[in-house]
Amino acid sequence: MSTLARAKHQAKAHPLALDAVLALAVLVCMVAGSFVEPRHRDSVSWALRTPDPLSLVLMALGAAALVFRRRAPMTVLAVTGTLSVVESLTGDPRTPVAMSAVIALYTVASTTDRPTTWRAGLLTMTVLTGAAMSAGSLPWYAQENLAIFAWTGIGATAGDAVRSRRAFVQAIRERAERAERTREEEARRRVAEERLRIARDLHDVVAHHIALVNVQAGVAAHVMDKRPDQAKEALGHVREASRSALNELRATVGLLRHSDDPEAPTEPAPGLDRLGELTGTFRNAGLHIEVARADQGTTLPAAVDLAAYRIIQEALTNVQKHAGPQAKAEVSVVRVGPHIEITVLDDGGGEPDTQDSGGGHGLLGMRERVTALRGTLTTGPRYGGGFRVHAILPVKNRTPTGEDPA
Repeated sequence: MSTLARAKHQAKAHPLALDAVLALAVLVCMVAGSFVEPRHRDSVSWALRTPDPLSLVLMALGAAALVFRRRAPMTVLAVTGTLSVVESLTGDPRTPVAMSAVIALYTVASTTDRPTTWRAGLLTMTVLTGAAMSAGSLPWYAQENLAIFAWTGIGATAGDAVRSRRAFVQAIRERAERAERTREEEARRRVAEERLRIARDLHDVVAHHIALVNVQAGVAAHVMDKRPDQAKEALGHVREASRSALNELRATVGLLRHSDDPEAPTEPAPGLDRLGELTGTFRNAGLHIEVARADQGTTLPAAVDLAAYRIIQEALTNVQKHAGPQAKAEVSVVRVGPHIEITVLDDGGGEPDTQDSGGGHGLLGMRERVTALRGTLTTGPRYGGGFRVHAILPVKNRTPTGEDPA
């Protein structure tokens, strides 16, 4: 820490000591000035004189009052102003007691608001100047009387300028702190959104493939002794589903790596161009699926394409898990004007009451994806049994912030 910075720190830590030093310096200046007398005859000259004891007492009282100028600025101004008026009425020749009133007026102006500064400044200037002009042997227009008017005005103006600058610096500091808090909040929000997106993708990948692995493993265990060829086929589907899960997990986790990390094998995010592959995995698990597409070869934005794929994946996973082994599912992808509509239906397989109608993370993830794209999602049981998932996604991204959520 430099010497200047250390001095400033100590001054802020001990303001009363600083004011005491200032009061002592003002007292020295007033006493020194009281021993000098200007002459105005043919030329300007100076002569030594001896001040009155009363003037010395008034100067000492005025300087002592300045020690408390931070604690009670208006009171100190009243005291020093009164001492200055007394000096103007009794001192002949006069001594610079008004110097303490100028310092007190500066303190009032630098610590209060502008209206208070105007009122206190005008009152002090009027009283001190009026007392100086009306008393004493000098004419009212003498430069000593006008100097009192000028110095009180300078004190009030300087104090107001210091207060304005202090308020300006404080406003800049608060604005910078507010901007810093805004940046931190924005960073936390983006981290939370990214965390949520990754959690959603991981849930979709793990739930889908683990459900298929569970079904195929159950089939293999059931037919292992009687039909080993069918068990071998089921184990092959288990191996394929686990490989697909690992690939998608590797692609998702690869997004979390830093630029200087070793390269990890990744693959493009899945979309509707892989719908046949997706439904094929469910057909291998024994689910009967019918697919109808009328999207007319629409090229979707990456975020919309991924959301459509994940919605179908999650809906079919729920059918596989909840609708029963004999359930039938229907998937339709239709382009309707500026939107793409995704519909997944199932007949329930005789167990429609076990379908999750709003509680799990799967449906919650669907809603979050659709909401991020400013689309709509409708889910619920079907009349006569089964479940329905219907999503309407815009062909062009229309996120709330205008950014591509991908």
